[in-house]
Amino acid sequence: MAGRQDDGGAVPISGAANDGGADPTGTDLAGRRVLVAGLGVTGRAVVGVLAARGAVVTTLDERAADADVADPGSVDLGGIDLVIASPGWPPAHPLLAGAAERGVPVWSEVELAWRLRVDRASAPGPAPWLVVTGTNGKTTTVGMLASILAAAGHAAPAVGNVGTPVVTAATDPGVDVLAVELSSFQLHFTTSMSAHAAAVLNIAPDHLDWHGGMDAYVADKARIYERAVLACVYDAADPRLERLVAEADVVEGARAVAFTRGAPAPGQLGVVDGILVDRAFHAPLDHPDRTGHAAELATLDDLAHLAGPTGVVAPHVVANALAAAALARAWGVPAQAVRDGLRAFPAGEHRSVVVAEVDGVAYVDDSKATNAHAAAASLAAYPPGTVVWLAGGLAKGAEFDELVAARGERLAAAVLIGVDASPWERALARHAPGIPVVRVDPTETGTVMTRAVDTARRLARPGDTVLLAPASASMDQFVSYADRGERFAQAVRALDEGEPSGPAT
Repeated sequence: MAGRQDDGGAVPISGAANDGGADPTGTDLAGRRVLVAGLGVTGRAVVGVLAARGAVVTTLDERAADADVADPGSVDLGGIDLVIASPGWPPAHPLLAGAAERGVPVWSEVELAWRLRVDRASAPGPAPWLVVTGTNGKTTTVGMLASILAAAGHAAPAVGNVGTPVVTAATDPGVDVLAVELSSFQLHFTTSMSAHAAAVLNIAPDHLDWHGGMDAYVADKARIYERAVLACVYDAADPRLERLVAEADVVEGARAVAFTRGAPAPGQLGVVDGILVDRAFHAPLDHPDRTGHAAELATLDDLAHLAGPTGVVAPHVVANALAAAALARAWGVPAQAVRDGLRAFPAGEHRSVVVAEVDGVAYVDDSKATNAHAAAASLAAYPPGTVVWLAGGLAKGAEFDELVAARGERLAAAVLIGVDASPWERALARHAPGIPVVRVDPTETGTVMTRAVDTARRLARPGDTVLLAPASASMDQFVSYADRGERFAQAVRALDEGEPSGPAT
C-alpha cells in the first residue's frame, strides 16, 4: 500500500471530467448551474441538498413527469457548471461523454456527499465513513455493520446502494458514523472520498456492459481503497484483492487487514473452532505480546438464524460477518458489540430465506442471487444431490459453464425460467448431464413462477431443497428481483396451503 500524508479530507481534483473534472465549484455551490441526471430516490435527495445551498438546479429524466428536461440531447452543456449523475447513467452516455469533452465535471451523488459533509453533534468533525463494495454480499455486510455499530451505541445508518442516499446522512449532524454500501456505478464518478476503513468483499464479472470491460470494472471497485485512513479490508483467499490493496494510494499508516474463513494469521480476522476472532485490532500495534493473543468476537451460533434449511451457516455469510466485524473494529467497536450486532441482524428479504417446508422439501428464496458468483455461493450451502435449482432470467450475455462445473454436484434437478434459457441448457448439458432439466414455457409470463414451483415440487424428494437462485437479472419476466422472489413465495405458500397447482409444463 502506497502511503501518503493526508488528513482524510477531500482532495483537489484535476484532469478529465470523467475522473472528476476540473473543480470550479468546490463546496460553495451558491449560484452554480448544476444538472442532476436522474430523478430517482437519489436524484431527488441531491436536488434537495443542492437547492438548500443555493445552486441553480436543472433536472433531467426521460420518464419523470416533473423533470425540467426529458431529452438529454436538448441539454446545453455550455450553460452547466457541474453534472451529478445517478448510478444508472453509464460513462459512455452521450451526455456524460459530452461533459467530459467540454471539461464539465461529473460527480456521483457519493462525491457530492463527501464534499458536503457536516460536523457531527456528538464529536468534532464530520462522521467517518466505513465503506463496502463487492460483486455480491454488499447489502448483507453493510446491514451487519450497521447492526454492530448500533449495538455499540452509535447512530450509524446503512446508506448508499442499500437505499438511503449517502448525501442525506452525510449532511445530518445527528449521525455518528456511516455504514456505506457502494456499487461500482457509484464509485466510477467518486474521486475524493477518504473512507476511515474500506472493504472489497469479492469481484466477479458483472455489469461489464456499463463499464466497458472487466479491467474497468475492477478499477472502479478499487477506488474504494484510495485515500483510506485506517484500514483496507479484503478476503485473504483472493490474490487479486490483495493486489488492489497493495496498489492503493492510502493515508500514511493505513493497514491491510484480511479476513479468512479459516484460522487467521497475525493482522487478520478469521474462525477458530467455531469462534470468530480478531488478530488485527485486538491490541495496540506496539503491544509487546500482540501476536500471541486474539479477541473473541462471536461464534457461528450467533449466526445460526442466518443458516438455511440444513442448519449450516453458509461460507459467504461467515465472510460477510468477518468483513463487517473488521470495519467495525477499525472504528473501535468493542468485541461484545460485534456479537450483539450479529445476533440482532435479521435475514434480508430474498436472501436465502426459507419460505416453507412442504412434504419434507424446503423452499428457499434467494432471488437476490442475480449473477453466477452469487448463485455459486448460494448452492455451496447444500449437500451434494439435494437441490432442485430454479434458475434463469436475463443473462446479459453471460455464460454459466464455470458455475455449473463448480456446483453441478449439488443438483438433483433444474427448472429453467426466463425468456431465453439456452445459456443454462448449454451449461447443464455439458457439466451436469445426468440430472433432469425442465424448461418452463415462457410465453405465459404471469404464471411462470407458479408453473416453475409446481414443476420443482414434482421433481423434489423429501430432504431436498427447492432453491430459487436464478444467477441472472429478472427484468425479462418480472419487475425486479424482489418481485420475482415474492412471486416464488406466493407460489410456495399456495402449495403449503393445499391450493391447486398450476398446469404442468
